Amino acid sequence: MFDHCLYFNTTALARQLERVWSEAFKPFDLTPPQAFTLRAVLAKPGMLHSELADTLRIARATATRAVDGLVTRGLLERRPAERDGREWEIHPTPDALILKDSLNAASGAVTERLKAELGDEVFAGFVRQARSIGSNLP
Repeated sequence: MFDHCLYFNTTALARQLERVWSEAFKPFDLTPPQAFTLRAVLAKPGMLHSELADTLRIARATATRAVDGLVTRGLLERRPAERDGREWEIHPTPDALILKDSLNAASGAVTERLKAELGDEVFAGFVRQARSIGSNLP
């Protein structure tokens, strides 16, 4: 019935991937959105909320809520931005820095597992196509 429906098929795939990534980040007591937010800040400490939102391709308000949760957990902190007084820089805490390598390893393991199951070319091609489609939609 929905064989040719982009929405149905991508949403079904997203639910499957959510389960896989949830399992990967369960040892850290993080949801996939929390883990990817934390990984983004760990990769670029001092980024602004707007940069985080752009990196994760989410609304700024969504990025702010994600950061709020990680601030509450003691994994991120906000500091006044030197380059723009209206914004705050987001920095990892020492507790977050301790998790960095393990989070990246867990993420890498999932990626390697998916590549093994799908094949490197299929995996890379799908990611490339998904990014392209996402960039071309309003």
